[in-house]
Amino acid sequence: MCSCPKSQSFLSRSGPGYPNPTDAFLNGSEEKLLFVSTVSLKASVSDCLAVVDVDSKSPTYCQVVAKCSVPNIGDELHHFGWNSCSSCYGDSGCVRNKIILPCLNSDRIYVIEVGWEGDVASDTRLKIVKIIENLREKLKVSVPHTVHCSPDKNIMISCMGDENGDGQGSLIVLDGEDFSIKSFWTQDKVKFGYDFWYQPRFNVLITSEWGSPKAWKKGFHLADVNEREYGHHIHIYDWTTKRLKQSIDLGEKDGCMPLEVRFMHNPDKAHGFVGCALSSSIFHIHKNGLEWQADKVIQVPTKKVENWMLDSMPGVITDILLSMDDKFLYFSNWIHGDVRQYNIRNPSSPIHTGSIFIGGSLCNDTRIKVKDGNLVERLEIKGKKLRGGPQMLQLSLDGKRLYVTNSLYSEWDSQFYPELSDKGSMMARVLVDHCEGGGGLKLDESFLIDFGGAIEDGPFLAHEMRYPGGDCTSDIWC
Repeated sequence: MCSCPKSQSFLSRSGPGYPNPTDAFLNGSEEKLLFVSTVSLKASVSDCLAVVDVDSKSPTYCQVVAKCSVPNIGDELHHFGWNSCSSCYGDSGCVRNKIILPCLNSDRIYVIEVGWEGDVASDTRLKIVKIIENLREKLKVSVPHTVHCSPDKNIMISCMGDENGDGQGSLIVLDGEDFSIKSFWTQDKVKFGYDFWYQPRFNVLITSEWGSPKAWKKGFHLADVNEREYGHHIHIYDWTTKRLKQSIDLGEKDGCMPLEVRFMHNPDKAHGFVGCALSSSIFHIHKNGLEWQADKVIQVPTKKVENWMLDSMPGVITDILLSMDDKFLYFSNWIHGDVRQYNIRNPSSPIHTGSIFIGGSLCNDTRIKVKDGNLVERLEIKGKKLRGGPQMLQLSLDGKRLYVTNSLYSEWDSQFYPELSDKGSMMARVLVDHCEGGGGLKLDESFLIDFGGAIEDGPFLAHEMRYPGGDCTSDIWC
């Protein structure tokens, strides 16, 4: 059943989003709802898109107030996006009212309409209006991942596999009106795929790599890294010609598993970042003459440990994002357990301004021993200890509230944090000091969503988060 409660209107007569990131930062409304993709841990229960009340003044604060269950079992809902964003701002014919929701395990893509009447949001229902199931047959691709709307009103999706499930990075296009599969965005394919970001003012689209789906779908194994089943490149495409211009090797040691690509929101800034999971590093992407360059600017040291799967424990950076005013970068160390804040006013030299542990493997209630450091106390909220480690992030438009979920992928969750597979995952909120000269992170002890029981027929694993009116990781300005 699909339903959604009444809340603030987010459909705009002047087109979706905001005219520029400064307006979003200064004048954007405070978030009241979060859409969250969740994966069922029961073999007989399907995944769902959950709607979380994050309004502290609401009587249903910290509750899942609605959900849209998908009709199939075992899809593995993951990342998702909107049918239109601020790249189409000012076009009254564009309405941000449909969620495009790909599945990692089934290759399906669900299109979910957020209820509305005429041009005024009613927010009274969620409805699946289309299911796309023929990616392999139509384009010989699989494992759809990142969704971005494009300025031409179509929808772009990155894919990570070929028709056999082997590694292949490609970009496909859905029609923005009927959501039919149109074509490839580019005919140039690469060995691996994952995330992407585009910036037409610099005539560029950049993609990253995870690895071969046949490798990571069975869990993490060091042998697959040694067999080069994981990537270490980013790829630079010409936005106009849609051709691959340049591939940058970040290095097997320094740049293994480059995941999220985030450009600065100001479209006049030719700066971006990519986080490399296994290498636990951040690279600064920028123009150098006619070409692009990537320089490592952050390195999270590995920890020497006992009673873990390896003798050295990497941080494993699984998500990064930039504040809407481009002043701060945030990332999560899924294995170590800390979320970090960096001042990036000088993007080539980020300054560490805050950290907070949201669970993780370095807490003092595990069997793990650290040889070159100290363990930390596991935080509790409302009497519940935080399970797992911080994974996906979403920041408020004004940069003051950071939401954190802790599921990466169900197979990896069960391997690294078995408690998630038993009890489900959690969502926490961090209060942010956004002062340019300061910075800092503090746990919001009033906020916790336990997906072990927050949704009927749970437990569930929570992953990606989106605001109804757009956010720091989905809106692109052109």
